[in-house]
Amino acid sequence: MEKSPLLMLLLFATTIGSAQAAEFNQVQINKSTLTFAYRQMGVPLEGKFGKFTAQLAFDPARINAAQARLEADLASIDTGSSEGDDEVAGKLWFNTKAYPAAQFVSSGVKALGGNRYEALGKLTIKGRSLDVSAPFTFRQEGAVGIFDGAFTLKRLDYAIGEGLWADVGTVANEVQIVFHIVTNAAPPIKK
Repeated sequence: MEKSPLLMLLLFATTIGSAQAAEFNQVQINKSTLTFAYRQMGVPLEGKFGKFTAQLAFDPARINAAQARLEADLASIDTGSSEGDDEVAGKLWFNTKAYPAAQFVSSGVKALGGNRYEALGKLTIKGRSLDVSAPFTFRQEGAVGIFDGAFTLKRLDYAIGEGLWADVGTVANEVQIVFHIVTNAAPPIKK
């Protein structure tokens, strides 16, 4: 039996539609990064968090149901110098003994057009929770979803760098947080 061109087109369209309707929720932490950039004495510097977790539920066709939760182990900070790492783990900076993690929990995601989105939520550092807006892009490569975004926080809003470190001439108040999250789509549910 020969299939009609119309039937083949409908089958193809159905297959494409179901392939694109996927929830990306399996984070590949080994392919993901959480970095930051700041200025010290006017010199641009970068660092990263070696340990963090991310939980996502993102389906571009169901933005209203999107969720995100990221948690960084603050003691895993890598400023590029062991002396710097020890300093920022201390009481005047992150106080990692009392506050071991920074956490972002989304309250919603807005579509901005194209592959651009904005995650809204609370960022908690050192017991202080403030509203944050994090723009990001999403691209799908087969069953892999890639999220790239950045936002700027003011470190003094979270009491990061107290005492003599509160001087923004030494270390700038603005810190850019950059995230690159790689996920896999959930496997299709078998009926």
